[in-house]
Amino acid sequence: MLYPWHLYFMALLYIVAGILHFVNPKTYLRIMPDYIPNHKAMVALSGVFEIALGIAICIPVLKTVAIYGLIAMLAVFLLVHFYMLKNEKTGAGIPKWILISRIPLQFVLMYWAYSYLTL
Repeated sequence: MLYPWHLYFMALLYIVAGILHFVNPKTYLRIMPDYIPNHKAMVALSGVFEIALGIAICIPVLKTVAIYGLIAMLAVFLLVHFYMLKNEKTGAGIPKWILISRIPLQFVLMYWAYSYLTL
């Protein structure tokens, strides 16, 4: 089945984001909340999930499950976004207005994924 180009674009974004977990893990390690155990494994695992879900939304039989997986993953990532607001160190030097704007962006990304359930 052929999907609209923007579904493939979304898939590509998640695949690239997942690959970046392995290319530059230090970026992700420094923003991991203290209360999450085994940071290296979690960074790798989240990268694997992003890649796998990015691929899965392009496969008709897996698309629905992958969309719900993406929404759940984005909801979990909200923990990191809120953690980064804690102080300057956890914010990785990113301006506070950008950190704050990332929170509603997560909901936009969730809705974007959700919008493909009817295809």
